[in-house]
Amino acid sequence: MPYEPPPELAALSLDEVARLVAARKLPPVDQWSPAETGDSEMRIAADGRWFHQGGEIRRPAMVRAFASLLTCDADGQHWLVTPVQKLSIEVEDAAFIAIDVKREGGTLAFRLNTDDLVIAGPDHPITAEGDTETPALYVAVRHGTRARLNRSTYAQLAEIALESDDLSVTSNGARFALVPA
Repeated sequence: MPYEPPPELAALSLDEVARLVAARKLPPVDQWSPAETGDSEMRIAADGRWFHQGGEIRRPAMVRAFASLLTCDADGQHWLVTPVQKLSIEVEDAAFIAIDVKREGGTLAFRLNTDDLVIAGPDHPITAEGDTETPALYVAVRHGTRARLNRSTYAQLAEIALESDDLSVTSNGARFALVPA
């Protein structure tokens, strides 16, 4: 069955985004505790490209499949988890890239480079890192992973933040500062 990406984020209502998020069937990686560990020989570059043994993985369906198996532990180590194996994966910055944002009411929805949709809020906070000269914005995705906002998405969010007095945004009742602490 061919993959059908979701419509453009701007064309979706927040209710449609929420339905698509709820309908996505992801593997229960947080429930798996495989005994076998190893190295996947994979790397996710800072620009979101995936590599295996030095060669780029060019099939989007493969990237989406691997991305659905990602976790990140408390030490910042990323893992590809299956019921029988837990394989380390090198991540240069963030496992995902947020490529678009849409605001509807008091809620922000992000589209990722893997076509995943994330609604920011208490369970998916937006964080600012770096310093005031070179900040980086991230949104939590799932299982400890996060997405870095690309330049255009950062600019979109900055426009929204300029409407407030403190350069922050609100989503699902939570307030997020866009200036690193």
